[in-house]
Amino acid sequence: MLRTAVKKGSYHDSVVLMLLTNQISTIQGVKKASVMMATPANKDIFKQSGLDTKELMESTANDMVIVADVEDDSLLDTIMKEAEEFFKKQSVSAGNGKESQSARSWDQALNQLPDANLAVISIPGAYAALEADRALDEGMNVFMFSDNVTIEDEKKLKEKAHEKGLVVMGPDCGTSIIQGVPIAFTNSVTPGSIGIIGASGTGIQELTTIIDRLGEGVKNAIGTGGRDLSTQVGGITMMDMIDAMEDDDSVAVMIVISKPPAKAVREKVSARLSVCKKPVITLFLGEKPEYHEENFYHTYTLDEAARLAVSLVRGETVKEGEVTVDRSLFYRSEEKKTIKAYYSGGTLAGEAAMLIKDALDLKIPPEKAEGYMLKTGGHIVVDLGDDVYTQGKPHPMIDPAKRIECMNEAINDKSTGVILLDVMLGYGSHTDMAGALLPAIRNLGDQAEKEGRKVFFIATVCGTRKDFQGYDEAVKKLTDAGVIVCETNKLAVRTAIQAIGLDFAEGKKEIKSKKASDTIPGKASDKLLQMLAEKPRIINIGLKSFSQVAKEFGCEVVQYDWMPPAGGNVELIKILNFLRNNKDLDIDEANRRVIMKVVASQPVIKDNTRAKNVIPELNNGKVILHAGPPVAYKDMPDPMQGSCVGAVLFEEWAHTEEDARKLLESGEVKFLPCHSVRAVGPMGGITSANMPVFVVENKTDGNEAYCTMNEGIGKVLRFGAYSHEVVNRLRWMRDVLGPVLQAAIKELGGINVNPLVAKAIAMGDEFHQRNIAASLAFLKEVAPVITKMKISDQDRYDVIKFLSDTDQFFLNIMMATGKSVMDAARTVTDGTIVTAMCRNGVEFGIRIAGMGDQWFTGPVNTPQGLYFTGYDKEDGCPDMGDSAITETFGVGGMAMIAAPAVTRFVGAGGYEDALRTSTEMAEITIDRNPNFIIPNWNFQGATLGIDARLVVEKGITPVINTGIAHKVAGYGQIGAGTVHPPMECFEKAITAYAKKLGYTQ
Repeated sequence: MLRTAVKKGSYHDSVVLMLLTNQISTIQGVKKASVMMATPANKDIFKQSGLDTKELMESTANDMVIVADVEDDSLLDTIMKEAEEFFKKQSVSAGNGKESQSARSWDQALNQLPDANLAVISIPGAYAALEADRALDEGMNVFMFSDNVTIEDEKKLKEKAHEKGLVVMGPDCGTSIIQGVPIAFTNSVTPGSIGIIGASGTGIQELTTIIDRLGEGVKNAIGTGGRDLSTQVGGITMMDMIDAMEDDDSVAVMIVISKPPAKAVREKVSARLSVCKKPVITLFLGEKPEYHEENFYHTYTLDEAARLAVSLVRGETVKEGEVTVDRSLFYRSEEKKTIKAYYSGGTLAGEAAMLIKDALDLKIPPEKAEGYMLKTGGHIVVDLGDDVYTQGKPHPMIDPAKRIECMNEAINDKSTGVILLDVMLGYGSHTDMAGALLPAIRNLGDQAEKEGRKVFFIATVCGTRKDFQGYDEAVKKLTDAGVIVCETNKLAVRTAIQAIGLDFAEGKKEIKSKKASDTIPGKASDKLLQMLAEKPRIINIGLKSFSQVAKEFGCEVVQYDWMPPAGGNVELIKILNFLRNNKDLDIDEANRRVIMKVVASQPVIKDNTRAKNVIPELNNGKVILHAGPPVAYKDMPDPMQGSCVGAVLFEEWAHTEEDARKLLESGEVKFLPCHSVRAVGPMGGITSANMPVFVVENKTDGNEAYCTMNEGIGKVLRFGAYSHEVVNRLRWMRDVLGPVLQAAIKELGGINVNPLVAKAIAMGDEFHQRNIAASLAFLKEVAPVITKMKISDQDRYDVIKFLSDTDQFFLNIMMATGKSVMDAARTVTDGTIVTAMCRNGVEFGIRIAGMGDQWFTGPVNTPQGLYFTGYDKEDGCPDMGDSAITETFGVGGMAMIAAPAVTRFVGAGGYEDALRTSTEMAEITIDRNPNFIIPNWNFQGATLGIDARLVVEKGITPVINTGIAHKVAGYGQIGAGTVHPPMECFEKAITAYAKKLGYTQ
């Protein structure tokens, strides 16, 4: 039976998850299991394995998914416990040694290491190209360990790098050494005067380790990626690095190696090397040169290239190594035995295939097969590092399973005379691959012996004596088990060929005069020369082990704890990149202009008057304003319809609930969103002509905004109640409270809002759920004036008592303030800052600066929080109200840390939860408001400027503090909590804005 476990928002690198898959697969009762991130590509792999489930398909690229075919349901608990222990061990392991800094975004990483010059990328290929593009934009060179990057993307990236004077190493680049610092799968190699430019990984490892064991060293070894010398790419990285290494005075000898290049590209590279002033050694795998040229040497094997380089450095010939073995035990050629070779990487496998074909004297091309470097007459050479073997599975350098499986198949072939393999040491490789292979080697050797056959196990160990696995230890383990261990791959392959009675000829080369081309060398950029001359300053995006190694070698490193941006949606990532790199508009600068408007605003409570006096649209017949984006009466949730009933009764358009509902359903009443007439309304947002509203003017820009007054809590109109008590309170507010406040405000000449907010935020308000300090500060302003007014003592008492009792009274003032400020900010008609958020019980809507009045909507959510006694989440209504304007202004949920007293009331927990929430909100905002300082947040300003791009990129939506209405009209407020907008709103907004700026898919 298939069972699925999903860990939401829990991102782990694919290599780590592959190792966990192997571990879980060993649990008794688990028939088959897979652990991967739920990316589209990985979902296909799950399907191919017969492990696709509904839960998997509903998950996102940021979710870790475990799917297991188990004999018993209870095994899922065992699997999850095993996974937890595994990650704990990974965390402990990653914490050993020197710690590197970590970041969760590009901005954080660059803030920590602003002069970073190398991005090391080891994330899924679907995203690697996009992150590499970002790195180039930030002026960084790129090392792409990632594979599965399209060749079209590779070419674009390399052309872009060339234009910027930078370099892209990779994709699918396993190895580089820069100033002695190992990058990715690399050995601990002595620094020296030899420079190497190679296609990928194992070839460079073989070269550098031979050079090290011969007593010399390597200054820089640059991997270009396996496709760099293809026709499509044209050797861009190779050519740029040749220029740079020639200009690097510390390099005495250069080696250039590659798998078989495209003919035209090979000729271009050779022509450039022919005019090089330094000694150059070339190795184009598959070619068998017959001569050298003066200072321009052409080699056949990696062994030859390494020994020749050392000879040139020393000025003396270095002899070839020897293999001590009893050759009398070898097979004769007429016995027709075959070689089965299993390699960790393509270059060593390619070299083996080349030498075996030479020995077989093949006149016709061998059979082609996916994953095979050679398949002919029973002889096979397999590159186990090929994508066909590693898709969804660990690389053979870190996991012996596939190689053991292949060796079992080889033993069952009676023609097999030799099993040939490599053991790769160094960073990124298995801690003891020799030891991991020994049980299988011994068992298979014993099996062959019992059957009266002899099978020679021949291996090469690629490593140095400084590698943490221990070169001599690995050799000894294999030798003690009867394996013939050879010093280099060439010697191992030759020994294998001799073991089946064959050999190949390798004549001595004469040195001819060099034929220099008319190529004019390019000039290396200062950035490339700097990269080769200094230890790299690295932002590591992906495997943490790469960070740790670089740190050990004295590099400055920031570990970017990457997760797929935009939920892994590649199209959205492209849109984000387009917006970031837009050549016609600096969106960051536009966003800063929006923020400057907000910070410079001077909101003043100017008046309190009937809505019809300031909103002309309310004088055109029966008109009701509602919260949120446009919504028809029939589609409104029940509490909002109930609020409409209350408004009709208040305005005396009808005198009974029945008549009110008939009127509302008749179409005679016109509905408008509050936002369309410069107003905002709490919860249902229902506002009619004679309801009193606060008038807040932003003196900086001269614009006004309006909001009704707060009725208190419980059964109130904004939560859908419409009883006589509710309507009578509204009429008292119209006839008494409003006029009294109007007179007080006029007497004071207006009330500046910013000082009230600044005081209250320091006293523990966040201005959405907690307004008690601001409400009392407002009362403090108006009370002296009210006490001397010529009104009845009862009215005076009632007004002051109401203001004293209504802790949330200031909320509506803050809403009108937020609306006046954000409407002024919207006069900056560019950028991605969110200027409004609201909800109508059906849809959640947002606006962004660059798209003016256009709403971008998605299905509204139901708040999560605490409920009053007798109610639970089943009673809650989907969220309503324009009060989220406070969050766009940088308060409310965005300033949760300011009000630790309210965090439990809204269901957020305690102080630590409030701190975590506000810290997270800071990730999606671009600034802080210096006007509103929060003492218990180290006197930092409140977060300001929700950037829709950051919301989409990071998958973090704004948190909104809110009240909870009963889903049935008449009950009123039944709790309070928090709610998040649907991501869909922000995705739609940035997509529309990108299209407005010229983006095309």
